[in-house]
Amino acid sequence: MKYIRLLLLSTFAIGLLLVLNRVPTSLHAENDAEKAARLSQQIEQYQNEIKRLSSQATTLGNQIAQYDAQIKLTELKINQIEEKISQLSGRIDQLDTSIQSLTHAFEERAVQTYKMSRFSEAYFLLAAKDLDSMVSSYHYLKRIQEEDRSLVHRLSDAQDSYKKEKTEQEDLQDQLMDQRKTLDSQKVAKGKLLDQTKNDGKRYQALLSATQSEFDAIQAILAGKGAETEAGPVSKGAKIASIIQGPSCNSSGAHLHFIVGKDGVTQNPFGYLKSGVDFENCSGSQCGSGNGDSFNPSGPWDWPISPKITFTQGYGTTWAVRNTYIGRIYNFHNGIDIQSPNPDIHAVQSGKLYRGSYGGTNGCRLRYVRVHHDSDGLDTFYLHINY
Repeated sequence: MKYIRLLLLSTFAIGLLLVLNRVPTSLHAENDAEKAARLSQQIEQYQNEIKRLSSQATTLGNQIAQYDAQIKLTELKINQIEEKISQLSGRIDQLDTSIQSLTHAFEERAVQTYKMSRFSEAYFLLAAKDLDSMVSSYHYLKRIQEEDRSLVHRLSDAQDSYKKEKTEQEDLQDQLMDQRKTLDSQKVAKGKLLDQTKNDGKRYQALLSATQSEFDAIQAILAGKGAETEAGPVSKGAKIASIIQGPSCNSSGAHLHFIVGKDGVTQNPFGYLKSGVDFENCSGSQCGSGNGDSFNPSGPWDWPISPKITFTQGYGTTWAVRNTYIGRIYNFHNGIDIQSPNPDIHAVQSGKLYRGSYGGTNGCRLRYVRVHHDSDGLDTFYLHINY
């Protein structure tokens, strides 16, 4: 009877693993599947709606409708991820219960099979009352050992599945955090636009026009179309200009637009500017929000303005490009925007200084200075400045 109990315990443990790992077919699981399908369908609908709105005329109403659609889309994605996490958590709990039960069962059987393994086959022959009991005892012992080997294999598979699904759960949690940051960004961007325009379509068109004018002027300056005057050699660290305080031509507020270029092609300024500078990142939904552009300088140059640096837009596909109306004008920011309590601007390298300006479509002239470096052939541009 002892052998029969052990065999039943082994068989029960393996059966438990199979039951717990089996794909559910309950009505609840079917409802989960229906909910997942509904979320996927709604996500696709809002993605199509955003595409439709993007192809329409650029109006304030259209931009607000896009924000609303993007916000709803992100909320649906958050719901989808939360649903996956919930289902996966249930699966992980089942696996954990399965592993604990199997481990306990295996430990109990291991003690008994160890005791029995100490006896040789001759023992069973001598100890048996008759031939039938001897055959039965030997048969049950072999079956138990076979079931134990099978159980160890299945237990190992369950542990591997547990680790895999825990990793997937952690990945989903990261995705959930990213989507919540995106949702916050979208809501802030919508609020800022309404605040800037006072829900007035004419104000919105003026913002677009000013952004387009600035973009066109900067592109023209990079193409060598600015009216420049050579000012002579300049040494590294020398003062070459100052930031205009307040709004100015093609600028809604005080900041330095700093560009690094070579043969007309812009470079990421963070590849040249020194790390370790005191700064505040205000390039996202708000200062210190953590959802803005990366601030990762790694070069040898001193900064063109004095710390503390206020960083308002990075290089490339920025937070502002992705989340605000300026994404309708350009999809790549060709420099970085920075500010400082001290308006003085200094040359980051020695070279030849040029003072220039460009007359844009809005009737004003965007002033800038350019330094052509002696050492590396690069050009640095400093815009929205006085000289």
